[in-house]
Formats: sequence, structure tokens, C-alpha cells
Amino acid sequence: MDADAVVMRVALSTGVMLPYVSVGASCAMPVLLLHAWGESRRSFDRLIPALTEGVRAVALDLRGHGEADKPPTGYALTEVGDDVVAFMDAVGLGSAVLLGSSSGGYLAQQVAVTHPQRVAGLMLVGSPRNLQGRPRFADEVDELSDPVDAAWVRESLTWFPRFHQVPEWYLEDRVQDGARVPAHVWRETLYGLCTAEPPTETATITSPTLMVWGDRDRLLCREEQEQLAAAIPGSRLVVYENTGHLVLWEQPERVARDLRSFAELLSRRS
Repeated sequence: MDADAVVMRVALSTGVMLPYVSVGASCAMPVLLLHAWGESRRSFDRLIPALTEGVRAVALDLRGHGEADKPPTGYALTEVGDDVVAFMDAVGLGSAVLLGSSSGGYLAQQVAVTHPQRVAGLMLVGSPRNLQGRPRFADEVDELSDPVDAAWVRESLTWFPRFHQVPEWYLEDRVQDGARVPAHVWRETLYGLCTAEPPTETATITSPTLMVWGDRDRLLCREEQEQLAAAIPGSRLVVYENTGHLVLWEQPERVARDLRSFAELLSRRS
């Protein structure tokens, strides 16, 4: 992350406070970065420095995560999607490219179907098409209690094998992200994701869309990614070889290059 980035805070109309950082020229293409379940805006700390002029990166902590407020309710996918739109209203983002990592991409899809006019483009990084059902690790999440044990968070990282070297400081930051999330937020957010109607089954996404997927992803298979691409007219799927589910963690520089190219393409179209 840019050392000069100042953490700002905004209160939504619901009263929930969300912190965020904004890096880049105000006149540049805005890109709103949406982190995954159990993470925070700091998951983009290796992506943002790799971006150059032409992109204004805005990264926020979603409800219940990082330094955001952690209310007892409001974690349904539709509710968190409403948070994103309210955040855009509060900080003056009429529209933006939404980049979502993992479940953050599911959230980005939700915003794209409910508020298409606010989404200049979508970049879905290891994003699912359908999360309905009970994942194999749900029992562990159900048993969590406060304070959440950092050792459990560290062990949970083994659910997603990595195939590129990731700095230890970055991994430890993600462990601390998870340990700061209260048990009820872990549970309610997972429940909200797994009970939501898949966004692409509620409406057609019309935003220009770039999808990125690692070919060694053990959570999301290629068939699912191709189905998601088919559900979004005109979308493009880029496959990162020898990369697992945590694409953002493993290849932030390549994601940054693809984001810059995508933003440039959108700028030329506008």
C-alpha cells in the first residue's frame, strides 16, 4: 500500500461506519476493490503499489471486517451489496470498475445486477458463480467463539493451496485480518453468501467483464468459470497457469497489469 495513503472513514445511511483508502489521481478511472470473506482492505496491499497512473484505487473494509463496524445483523449478500452502493454515494463515486477477489467478486456481481448504472466494468478474480449449499468447512465456522483464535485462521489458509511464493508478512496480515473478525461475522457472512440467490440467476449482467481464474483452483472448477462467463454476455476469461484459488495473493502484479489494461480499454470506450 502507498505509505502516504490516509485512512478515511464514512458513515452510511444505516449508521454503519466503513474505513477506506483512496490512491491515485481523482480524475483517473475509479476502481473499487472488494475483499473476500474474512479479509480486509489490506488484502490489496500488494496490488495497489503495482498500479500506475490512470487508475484511482479505492479499497474499503466491508461490514464486519477490518476496522469497519461489526453490527449483529446485515450480512445477507443483498444487504452488503446495498452497503457498497451507499458507500459509493457517500464518497461521490457515480460509477466505478468493481474488482472483487473470491467472494468479493460474488458481491461485485450482486451490485452489477441491482445497480448496473453504477458499474463501469467488472473484474472478477477467482470469483464463484454459485455459492448455494453448505461448504465442508461450515462446521468449523459454526464452532467459532470470540476472540477468534489466530491459530485457527492460520490453519484455515490450508483450505486454499498456493503455488507461488507469498511473503510471510502478507500471510500474517491475512491471519490478523481473520482474527479481528468476530465469530458472529464469520458465521453470518458465510450464511449470507451460501443462502443468496446467485446474482447471474436474478438478472443479466450488462457491464463489461474480465474474469481471472487460476487453473489449479480446487474450490472453483473450470466448468463453473465457463458457465459464469457464458452467463455474462461479452465477458472474457483469462486463465492464470499454475495458480490456485487465491489469485490476488499469488499474482498481484499480473492482476494489476490486467486491471490497468482493462481500465484503459474501458476509458477508450467511454
